[in-house]
Amino acid sequence: MLELRPSCEHCDIDLPPASAEARICTYECTFCVSCVDTVLHNVCPNCGGGFVARPVRPAHNWKGNNYLGADPAATVRKHRPVDAAVHGELLAKLREVPPAQR
Repeated sequence: MLELRPSCEHCDIDLPPASAEARICTYECTFCVSCVDTVLHNVCPNCGGGFVARPVRPAHNWKGNNYLGADPAATVRKHRPVDAAVHGELLAKLREVPPAQR
């Protein structure tokens, strides 16, 4: 089950379950679109992967009890601001490599 984390790991802005601003990597590291574009440059600081838009879990029970009410979003915030110098080293290696080739 995808963990819908409640905030951006870098800037700690709220990212509610229906947010179109949430981006995740394959390990579900969660950042806002602004941080992904301007700080991270589509390179996850935790794994080196790329980001995609986080899917929105249905708010209503349309079928089979598969909805936010049965599988709520996470509530624990993971605020881990990115160290610019450390991320700069990772960016130097990966920024020009497409995510599918990392």
